[in-house]
Amino acid sequence: MDISILPTINAILNASSAILLACGYYFIKIQKAEKPHQICMLSACGTSTLFLISYLYYHAHHGITRFAGQGIARAVYFAILSTHTVLAVVIVPLILTVLYWAWKDQFNKHRIYAKITFPLWMYVSVTGVVIYWMLYQISW
Repeated sequence: MDISILPTINAILNASSAILLACGYYFIKIQKAEKPHQICMLSACGTSTLFLISYLYYHAHHGITRFAGQGIARAVYFAILSTHTVLAVVIVPLILTVLYWAWKDQFNKHRIYAKITFPLWMYVSVTGVVIYWMLYQISW
């Protein structure tokens, strides 16, 4: 299998997660529409899960991709990468907690954790796309 397409697929999955998160936020905060919110958020979980599987598969078979930029671009890249990586680890249990409280119909607890989880998850999804662009689309 040619795995060279996986970074692009991963970026598409991250972008899709960000769009679904934004739509889910809009549906619950602006429209007060619970079902579309639920569909968007579960879909964001699905795309993020597919991303994680694809990402792990790619790096297990490809290894490390080195950043080619220098100077300030290198500093910016590693600042984004380090915060992205730490928060990507942190959001997994947060997402599971938010899902758990929604599943248990404990929406007061769901909201408390969602207020923390949403911006972190959005940041991780968006910075995942930024990292892709910096690694694969910009000629340094």
